[in-house]
Amino acid sequence: MREVPNHFSNHFLSLKDFSKSQLYDMLSLSLALKSLCQNAKSLSKPITPQALGIKNSPQNPPTLALILEKPSTRTRVSFEAGVYELGGKAIILMGKDTQMGRGEPIKDSARVISSMVDIIAIRTFSQEGLEEFALHSSVPVINALTDLSHPLQVMADMLTMIECGIYLEDFAPHFEEFCKQNLQQEALDFIKSQNPLPKRICSPIACYIGDGNNMAHSWLKLACILGFELRLLCPQKYAPDEKIIALAQNLANKSNAKIRVEIIPSNADKFAVQDALESVAKDASVLTTDTWISMGQEEEKQSRINAFEGFCINQALMQKAHSNAIFLHCLPAYRGYEVSDEVIEGAQSRVWQEANNRLHIQKGIMLWLLAKK
Repeated sequence: MREVPNHFSNHFLSLKDFSKSQLYDMLSLSLALKSLCQNAKSLSKPITPQALGIKNSPQNPPTLALILEKPSTRTRVSFEAGVYELGGKAIILMGKDTQMGRGEPIKDSARVISSMVDIIAIRTFSQEGLEEFALHSSVPVINALTDLSHPLQVMADMLTMIECGIYLEDFAPHFEEFCKQNLQQEALDFIKSQNPLPKRICSPIACYIGDGNNMAHSWLKLACILGFELRLLCPQKYAPDEKIIALAQNLANKSNAKIRVEIIPSNADKFAVQDALESVAKDASVLTTDTWISMGQEEEKQSRINAFEGFCINQALMQKAHSNAIFLHCLPAYRGYEVSDEVIEGAQSRVWQEANNRLHIQKGIMLWLLAKK
């Protein structure tokens, strides 16, 4: 993986571009913003950053260009609704609607589009293409998903964990100090009265079971930057990228994160798979997975189903986890494959809260980036 220039810290392309403190700032802003927005809605008050009492808010309503080279449900709705709640507007550009879709150089499109909007989010295939676009953009660019990483989703996952009392001890003082520094007094008083940060139940011990894809890569980076324990279990054919694992191990050495990547050999029998599942799930506070057949992989469906046989997160596996464990899934989910219907619809599932938090984390990240401009 090539070195990323410092210029990328002005964008949101990969979690590895940020420090723990910066990610905590984004999470803190998103948590506060969610509470303030809900209060404003209940009182029929204006929902803009200035009206909500956020310091260093953009003076003008932001315009977002959302470029979707892959079809989308949650990404499109959350970004459109999110920028609207920031007082701005979204321009939706489907892949074939743009000149990039007809062969225009990425750098040319980046220069033109960024000259007309305040912020850009791109859901695409190539991480390299996204980075090239950002290099030539004059405004912040957000990674709304690439084949390599999905940082917005794991940040939404982390926000959900925080709301469930699953976070590290140092987050609570960071959140308190962040609010003091970045909220007007009335907003600060409201946050203190509502206390949107629940009492801490336990530290994160996240267990990801399934495809070593962009979600697995993003979990590795998040855990290793923040410094919590992560266990990954993947079949041999679908292991995470070795360069991402090496990067994660290097980051873990600095943050004291505990990382366990377990790869199941292709010839392993069902008993070995079950033993491995129970081992990684034991006392975990979060069990999570992703679809085995992502967009564009439909022709591989049967071979993938065969490779992932036995990897389903069911109720018996959830019982191996911590008593307060939650289940997360970035969606879309296919019941009976990567997760049982009983788990995703069960009392420990936080999937719908997690999906809703895409809205709130993206508002927080957009505001955080715009404040840096």
